Amino acid sequence: MAKLVNWHDFEAKLKGKKLLLFSAFDVRKVFPITPVAATFLLHRYAKKGFIVRVKKGLYVFPDALPPDLFIANKLCEPSYVSLEFALSYHGVIPETVYEITSVTPKATRSTEALGKIFSYRRITKKAFTGYSIEKQKGFSFAIADADKAFVDALYYRVLFGKKPLSRFNKEKINPARALKYAGLFGNNKLVAVLKTTLK
Repeated sequence: MAKLVNWHDFEAKLKGKKLLLFSAFDVRKVFPITPVAATFLLHRYAKKGFIVRVKKGLYVFPDALPPDLFIANKLCEPSYVSLEFALSYHGVIPETVYEITSVTPKATRSTEALGKIFSYRRITKKAFTGYSIEKQKGFSFAIADADKAFVDALYYRVLFGKKPLSRFNKEKINPARALKYAGLFGNNKLVAVLKTTLK
């Protein structure tokens, strides 16, 4: 059955449906083929260089890459972009951050994909909130609001004995909202350091 799906049809139909990050499951939603045939098809096209493997079972078209933040969400589900990358995105810190940092209820890990580093920090389910859905190029992704990204970043700094951020735009942080988020971690030191940092 895989032979019946030629490259032209494969590329045209997946791109037409905006399936720019796809798996065998996605291929089967477009073409009536078996799971084995879909997996074989992806493997064959990846070997030819027509598509690029992002992680096991997940692929992209090299000439039509979806936004990095969309990919970040998909590489580890559930997750949302936060920490230093989100702080830079919201203009809270002046630095440009190249490592795409996220939080997840799953295990802490880091992965390289498409020449970029995507890192994920484990967070308690209770504190897995404070994010919204934004769009780039028509693709939706979850990213922490400025206050939550600031608290998330501060939490890990407190946890690992690092100093709080010294250079940040205080006008971008709502103290009341930040303290509310900090309370979700059940960490008194975090709350105390946050209060001092936002003075």
